[in-house]
Amino acid sequence: MTTDERCAWALGSALMTSYHDTEWGRPAHDDAYLFELLLLEGAQAGLSWSTVLNKRENYRRALDGFALEKIAAYDQPKLDELLTDPGIVRNRLKIQSTVKNARAFLAVREEFGSFDTYLWGWVDGTPIVNHAAPGDPFPVSTDLSDRVSKDLKRRGFTFVGTTIVYAYLQAVGVVDDHIDGCPAKPRPLGAEPHDGVPTEA
Repeated sequence: MTTDERCAWALGSALMTSYHDTEWGRPAHDDAYLFELLLLEGAQAGLSWSTVLNKRENYRRALDGFALEKIAAYDQPKLDELLTDPGIVRNRLKIQSTVKNARAFLAVREEFGSFDTYLWGWVDGTPIVNHAAPGDPFPVSTDLSDRVSKDLKRRGFTFVGTTIVYAYLQAVGVVDDHIDGCPAKPRPLGAEPHDGVPTEA
């Protein structure tokens, strides 16, 4: 894939390019991966995605490999420990939100059988495929992200405003915002689910 074919935002670093080529926009259905991206998108609030992506492995270490049940059980001493970790974003509210969101995620999974079922139910299991040309701006929110955000907040999630939710929907492939002509753009129909393990573009 040549540089000028990719979505422009992916060209800032090798890590951003790799994330774009192997993860972003690919339909994801694995609950563990959906949870990881939800936490990372929340951590991004007010920051650049590249900042959080550069800290991803630090988050993986600090948060027990994004283990849902472990995070849901974190106590105050653990949260205080995380606040001293220079490898992650040391924002008290964001750190507290990891526990709140883990518990809310578990409740959704209990109700729907999986978070995947809940999330993809918003689009009847079919990605929304947009057709932007190079240079076209992305929306920062949509009616869908407004509705999902409102419902997540009702269920006890935090750091799930509509802008964060739209970025999340893009990341996990519920919305396909790769520009037309980008070789990383999944096929609208029959796109292989992303299992959380980066694959070759």
